Amino acid sequence: MLWAALAGAVGTVLMIAGVPKVVYRARTERSVRGYRLLPDPLVPVVAAVLPWAEIVLGAALVLGVVPRVSGVAAAALFVVFFLALTVNLLRGRRDLDCGCFAFAADQGEVPHIGWWHALRAAGLAVVAVLVAGAPVPTVAERAAGAGIGVFAVAVVAVGLYARSVMSFGRRPVDDYLTPAAVRLRAVSALSRY
Repeated sequence: MLWAALAGAVGTVLMIAGVPKVVYRARTERSVRGYRLLPDPLVPVVAAVLPWAEIVLGAALVLGVVPRVSGVAAAALFVVFFLALTVNLLRGRRDLDCGCFAFAADQGEVPHIGWWHALRAAGLAVVAVLVAGAPVPTVAERAAGAGIGVFAVAVVAVGLYARSVMSFGRRPVDDYLTPAAVRLRAVSALSRY
């Protein structure tokens, strides 16, 4: 059942990542182009195919359809994501939209990537390889495990969303006031002398 839960989790991650890319195709294309790894004629093709590949692979993993093939394909996809992120990080290009799950520019944030993104892709690739090599579970184990995996990712997704819109312990205005308070203390310390 553990392998089915992992397959369900990886599949859910892929589906959650694919849906916004289908809905916002222009942003997907801009994100793919931002990596500067593909020739211009291939960018629209990859932007059109990638989201559907993620959704289909995700559904195959959750439902247990050809688990070995879908696990290997998911691992290959995550390795490509890892390499794309790593190449850009090594080039010093951090200010680009990852395009992983949603689009930063949509929320008024400055898009950026970091090593966390690359490590997450590598970790998901490893889990997908483990799923591909795992023994094929029974139908009951598959159903229970997939349910657990989907539920676990849903809980994490809701928690991350809640964290992004709620402020725990500090009010967002503190972020704007802190630099002003530091400058005020510096000015008042200089004015004493």
